[in-house]
Amino acid sequence: MFLIVGLGNPGEEYARTRHNVGFQCVNHLASRHGLRFDEKRSRARLATGIIAGQRVVLAKPFTYMNASGEAVAPLVRWYKIDPSTQLLVIYDELDLPLGTIRIRASGSSGGHNGMKSIIQHLGSERFPRLRVGIGRPPEGWDTINHVLGRWRAQEEQDLPRLYDLVADAVELFISQGITAAMNRFNPAKPPRQAQKPQQQE
Repeated sequence: MFLIVGLGNPGEEYARTRHNVGFQCVNHLASRHGLRFDEKRSRARLATGIIAGQRVVLAKPFTYMNASGEAVAPLVRWYKIDPSTQLLVIYDELDLPLGTIRIRASGSSGGHNGMKSIIQHLGSERFPRLRVGIGRPPEGWDTINHVLGRWRAQEEQDLPRLYDLVADAVELFISQGITAAMNRFNPAKPPRQAQKPQQQE
């Protein structure tokens, strides 16, 4: 089985903010597969069912973002899963352009407080994660206000495609594993620019 966790803050005032894109993505995934968040356990709302032929639990911690690990770690223990292969955490990433995603098998928190909490409570950085690009604010704008702000009208129009992209990636992760998901969905790195030969004087 798999535990797919979307990070965010509980409450209607946060529902449509950029910081809650993890919640928004698992909501879309649940809707796509006819699942409902009608269970509660370990300070999280859960939707359970079958995705890509596997039993899956979708989770939205209601601990608030900075304490996400207080919900995720107990869920990992309750379902007796191996976080290195059966856990996937979805969260927002400032350093990726809006509409892009990046999947990794492990790594540091990158300064994300929700991920810091999960790493602390699991005692390990070895678990897959899917970062969803929300883009950086324009120069001179406050970063916190940008992250906790609502999507702009133009961004709202692009969200259905983004949610579908994330759902496709999660389904491939479940059916074929982290390597297949990374190979298909991570943006290719631009080729290194060849250095021009120096002109002889």
